[in-house]
Amino acid sequence: MLAKFTAWGLLALIRLLTGAQARWWGCPPKAEQRIYFANHQSHLDLVMIWAALPQELRSITRPIAARDYWANTKFKRWITTEVFNAIYVERGGAPAAVAAAPLPSTPAVDAFEPFERIEPSLEAAVPMEAAAPMVSAGAQLEMVLPEPVAEVAQAAATPATPAAMPGSAEAMAPLQPLIEALQSGDSIIIFPEGTRGHTGEPQKFKSGLFTLAQMFPEVVLVPAWIANVQRVMPKGEVVPVPILCSVTFGEPLRLEADEERRPFLDRARSAVVALRDV
Repeated sequence: MLAKFTAWGLLALIRLLTGAQARWWGCPPKAEQRIYFANHQSHLDLVMIWAALPQELRSITRPIAARDYWANTKFKRWITTEVFNAIYVERGGAPAAVAAAPLPSTPAVDAFEPFERIEPSLEAAVPMEAAAPMVSAGAQLEMVLPEPVAEVAQAAATPATPAAMPGSAEAMAPLQPLIEALQSGDSIIIFPEGTRGHTGEPQKFKSGLFTLAQMFPEVVLVPAWIANVQRVMPKGEVVPVPILCSVTFGEPLRLEADEERRPFLDRARSAVVALRDV
């Protein structure tokens, strides 16, 4: 009950500050499973797009939230968990949670690039147990060899960090919280740029959207443009200022048969940018 009253109060505050206008230009609001993907310029982006959705869609739609920002205080952690029902992701690389269930089979999975990120950062992490022998070997070399010979020998003895194999559990783990949400039937809100921009122009989209589109071809992909929210809460600021904002939802797109990763991501980014002037 407290979460419900908080949601109403927060919704009223957001609409007072921003107007939170929803413009359904390319598709109607519909209770179907969707991936909303939008430009990203402020921590308030997830709040803005959440507020723009009608109640029946808010209840089935989960935004992603950077754990280091949205879970760094008890209040923000409670808001994102109980009100937004957000999916936490790690900006350091590891996912918020990893399920033991096997991943769905994925066609053309070799197109996934483990070092590209989605919102806010989804990179494969290096296992700690793999790092331990490297450290111990280096320490032993330093004990028996003088400087600078020890430095050279240590560098030669330390193997390079292996890249995660495309489609492997390690490479797919950063997407696992989003996969779990989609498997459970939820809609999600993602920001494919990965990190917030501050130029007004969306950055290059990361590969996570492409991977999710491959794995869940039945989920509707809806582009969205969030306007002016960076002026409400500019990067580095903590006090919002009243500015009229809007979210424009565009025409859904789908991953075409045999479409490659980068052409699809560029097309998705263009669909978001095209909504800026609608």
